[in-house]
Amino acid sequence: MFKKGSKLYSIFTGTCPKCHGESMYVNKNPYVLSEIFNMHEHCSVCNTKYKIEPSFFYGAMYVSYAVGIAFAVAAFVISFLVFNAGIHVVFISIIGTLIVFFPVILRLSRNIWINLFMHYDKSVAKK
Repeated sequence: MFKKGSKLYSIFTGTCPKCHGESMYVNKNPYVLSEIFNMHEHCSVCNTKYKIEPSFFYGAMYVSYAVGIAFAVAAFVISFLVFNAGIHVVFISIIGTLIVFFPVILRLSRNIWINLFMHYDKSVAKK
């Protein structure tokens, strides 16, 4: 399921959606906030252009909303149902989770967005 050749591999590792050969990001660590948006222009392995058109990743904002909701629901379930926390503590845990995981949510949403439009190609990956 998370092997090379699957979309989930590309989404969770941030690798090229065509060949899974290299990271799309200049710095793989999403918590280096000064470089969070820095992406390579092309894949050095298969020469795939990441920014298909100007402002391509604006669509990732919609995906980011859904991913953020998923993180917020997870924080709610853990704090309210598992730890039986009060409503104020639950609210603070949700906000804290969204702040702490903001860079991860941003990168995940970009990875999901580009994987909606590009697919793994075995012939490109072998070259």
